[in-house]
Amino acid sequence: MSVPEAVAQKHVKAKVCLVGDVAVGKTSLIKRFVLESFEDRYVATVGTKVTKKTVQVDWKGVPATLDIMVWDIMGEKGFRALLRDAYFEGAHGVLAVCDLTRKDTFYDLNNWVQMVRKQVGDVPIVFLGNKADLVERVVVSPEELARMGAILNAKYFLTSAKTGRNVNEAFQILADAIGHRGD
Repeated sequence: MSVPEAVAQKHVKAKVCLVGDVAVGKTSLIKRFVLESFEDRYVATVGTKVTKKTVQVDWKGVPATLDIMVWDIMGEKGFRALLRDAYFEGAHGVLAVCDLTRKDTFYDLNNWVQMVRKQVGDVPIVFLGNKADLVERVVVSPEELARMGAILNAKYFLTSAKTGRNVNEAFQILADAIGHRGD
């Protein structure tokens, strides 16, 4: 009796960019997702940093292995224009992050999304309201995030890089959306 030959699973790569203001937790979210760790001390990102993690997705309806190339960018407003073209070029998806304890970071998400869409078009976006563990300091409501998500046709999550709440789920939902498009 012969054993059928195993069919090689498709292996693809996708560029994912995290956007958001300074100190919203972009780097911490990446560390939680990729390394399953968290550090309390803040170290500002200088320029950009790329990290990779492999997940399973359906790619155009077929199971596939997806290497997510996660791009972290510094959130300083003055550097956005300088980094924008190179940073967003070829992006397949975006995680737009705000700090739930700072309303201004929520309001600025729309600017980030417009900048991304101007550069790469209508790629999948997932909104993250980070620092959900700081319950007593939260000033951005889930309803506000839901409204923004509905307006821009994007899912949203309340996340905590510190506890890991919804971090893997948010990255996986974005990976699935990228796979569904099969860019």
